[in-house]
Amino acid sequence: MVLIEPEPEPEPEKAARPSPPVPEEQAGAAEAGGEAARASSPPGPGEQAGAAAGGEAPRAEQADEEEEEEAFEDALTDEQLREKARNQANDAKAEGNKLFGAGQYEEALSQYEIALQIAAELESSEDIRSACHSNCAVCFLKLGKHDETIKECTKALELNPSYMKALLRRAEAHEKLEHYDEAIADMKKVIELDPSNQQATRSLLRLEPLAAEKREKMKEEMIAKLKDLGNSVLGRFGMSVDNFKAVKDPNTGSYSIQFQK
Repeated sequence: MVLIEPEPEPEPEKAARPSPPVPEEQAGAAEAGGEAARASSPPGPGEQAGAAAGGEAPRAEQADEEEEEEAFEDALTDEQLREKARNQANDAKAEGNKLFGAGQYEEALSQYEIALQIAAELESSEDIRSACHSNCAVCFLKLGKHDETIKECTKALELNPSYMKALLRRAEAHEKLEHYDEAIADMKKVIELDPSNQQATRSLLRLEPLAAEKREKMKEEMIAKLKDLGNSVLGRFGMSVDNFKAVKDPNTGSYSIQFQK
């Protein structure tokens, strides 16, 4: 059995002795001291909980703002990096132009290649890349490397099909290699893009006779080879190709073979 002790009755209040009167200055100091003590005393559990609950909302809002700011900074940084890379490519190209102007073609090529490597990583960099390929082409042209000139011009034109400088430089390289028909094709393309281009017009006037002369020479060389082959076969029968004469038609430029004893 559990015994329940009776609750103690409250003690009766004792009669309070009258306290001596306190001077006003001491009373004011006491009140001020009490307020200071209350202000300096640590908050109770209830006050701490209220302060914590009130501080959570501002901290959450601050965290959201910081995340948005970081995302904005990341996007801005990417754009700045792209702009920095584009500036580096343009700077390398400009340095190549300086070196080219000074006649340092190999060194200029190195700068153009650096610009191409940087620009290859950029979006929408066709303008820089086509210009650098065309500039590489003119360096190779100055160095007498005409095959390389043609390759670089072709790369530039793949990026920018209407790039007239690349067409003119490729035509010049073709002419150096006696590829007259190819040079004519490039010059005709220039005139299609710019009918008033005097350089292309003058070049066509010079190239067309050269192309015709080369074609005639190639025909003569082909006939000579066929003649040698014919003699090796007809010699078994006591004949030679001298028994056959190639006669050129002045109207068409074609040849006909006539037999003569």
